[in-house]
Amino acid sequence: MRARCPEACALGTATLAGWRFIIGRDGFASLVRQPGSRVYGVLWRLSTRDIAAINSYENVQCGLYLRRRLRIRMQLSSPALVYLVRRPGTGRPRPGYIHQVLEAARDWDLPHPYIRSIARWAPSRWRGARARETGEVR
Repeated sequence: MRARCPEACALGTATLAGWRFIIGRDGFASLVRQPGSRVYGVLWRLSTRDIAAINSYENVQCGLYLRRRLRIRMQLSSPALVYLVRRPGTGRPRPGYIHQVLEAARDWDLPHPYIRSIARWAPSRWRGARARETGEVR
């Protein structure tokens, strides 16, 4: 985020109830509605310039992602801008992509069960190597 949005300020981790993490058809992360599920992430305060940069990066103009305001929970419930893939369905992560998502999830100390649920999207040989490297038990 810092590279794309230099004015961005991380406010901390937040949750979004009723949604589940997926990899969309184009190989990038997204969310789908699923009652009883919960997504964890980081809430950022963005400047107008940052929003323009992230819209460009997420390819909103060309239709890769849609911007939606969804109600997240941090200490209080509030609306936040969330990017969702436009094309419905799931796919396979692009090479190296899920590794970046997992690295960020670990850096922000998201809950371990949630990190494991994201890791299931990784190619099986990478998951096995990572588990051996970190001593994680599945």
